[in-house]
Amino acid sequence: MIELEIQPVIMAGGSGTRLWPLSRAGYPKQFLVLSGNSSLFQQAAERLADLKAPGLTVAPPLVVGNEEHRFLVLEQLRECRLEPSAVLLEPCGRNTAPAVTLAALQARLEGRDPVLVVTPADQTVTDPAAFADAMRAAARRAADGTLVVLGIHPDRPETGYGYIRAGEQDRVAAFVEKPDGATAERYLREGGYCWNAGMFVLRASAWLQALAAFRPDILAATEAAFAGRKVDARFVRPDAAGFAQVPSESVDYAVMERCPGSQFRLDMLPLDAGWNDLGAWDAVWQVGAKDAQGNVQRGDALLEDCRNTLVHASSRLVAAVGLDDVMVVETPDAVLVIDRARSQQVKAIVERLAREGRGEQTLHRKVHRPWGWYDGIDAGGRFQVKRIQVKPGASLSLQKHHHRAEHWIVVSGTAEVRVGDKTLLLSENQSTYIPLGEVHRLANPGKVPLEIIEVQSGSYLGEDDIVRFEDSYGRT
Repeated sequence: MIELEIQPVIMAGGSGTRLWPLSRAGYPKQFLVLSGNSSLFQQAAERLADLKAPGLTVAPPLVVGNEEHRFLVLEQLRECRLEPSAVLLEPCGRNTAPAVTLAALQARLEGRDPVLVVTPADQTVTDPAAFADAMRAAARRAADGTLVVLGIHPDRPETGYGYIRAGEQDRVAAFVEKPDGATAERYLREGGYCWNAGMFVLRASAWLQALAAFRPDILAATEAAFAGRKVDARFVRPDAAGFAQVPSESVDYAVMERCPGSQFRLDMLPLDAGWNDLGAWDAVWQVGAKDAQGNVQRGDALLEDCRNTLVHASSRLVAAVGLDDVMVVETPDAVLVIDRARSQQVKAIVERLAREGRGEQTLHRKVHRPWGWYDGIDAGGRFQVKRIQVKPGASLSLQKHHHRAEHWIVVSGTAEVRVGDKTLLLSENQSTYIPLGEVHRLANPGKVPLEIIEVQSGSYLGEDDIVRFEDSYGRT
């Protein structure tokens, strides 16, 4: 029996703005732990790794994401003991149709033509076994070139999702835009409509043929950018200038909505696995474990006389009294309080932060780097204090600063410090000084994490005051 090859494709390029302040551009929701004990991205990777069955083989996942998150992808997959077949790094966002096209072109290398199982990285399901069964059925359906979309039977009149109208014999009759409240209620009463979960199962060649028929401009531009790609270990970088010329379009608009009535067969199969896209704080409340009053709490939270309320405390005690249908989300540098019914409007706050050039839109106080992380614990006029952790065997870049000096105090672990032409080994409670303009490097030669306190002083303390001479992670 010839086995059918499945190629998981994880779309990991989203920004998750409606889950601010927990989700930010530098660390978006797919990499956060919002449900269960692992991140949404890790949950997606583990679900897709479990699709193997008699007659089906499953390749290592293809991940499509952006440059800034490349080390997050590798680190979180490593924690799951998974290796990607490749990580396709989009030079700029061009929506989902070019992203799937990059995955299809990568999958077609070496004469392969697997069935792509394409899922977003930022969704959750409560029944992984049912998810696997549905995806296996969809893969077998897609083996002959049929395009398959997964549909979620609605359990409420949801206005935040697009809908798919079912036809006969599993055929898709039409795609429907996000409806208003009255229309969503009518869809629920009439039946025959499913939520569009953004999951697609299709042969790589079938996708490329359909795209060639409906949007040859997207195909040609993406092929040109892919042809100019650079490969660095697992990272595949399409040509940046070429990819910038690719028209920005979704899978639905580019291909799926054009299939009904065409030569391309598009089927919808149901997915009944406790799916939720966690697209807003209301959705996080929906899937959370609730107390007798319908409250969901995470972290150090105390609730008194509250109903149907979510409190997410990241760094301190949060107490709430007398709240009904309210979302409270606390992080070290921002607090969100919002009516549960207006969860979708968090995006307006993020847009305002961006217009005003505020850093809370992009980064958390704790910033992850490929070598570890730093947490800005205090700042004032001409000084800044950071807590820094370096992974075993990792090192920061060889660098210097034009406007600041630095004091380093080792809290735990062993630090290898290069200052000018000298190299020091420092242990707990020892310290050193990095003069302004001196070339330096911090490394962890040990087998346990290194933690230091860094005190910066100077006229300018921005992260862009770094001149790098050497870097293990390809940063300039």
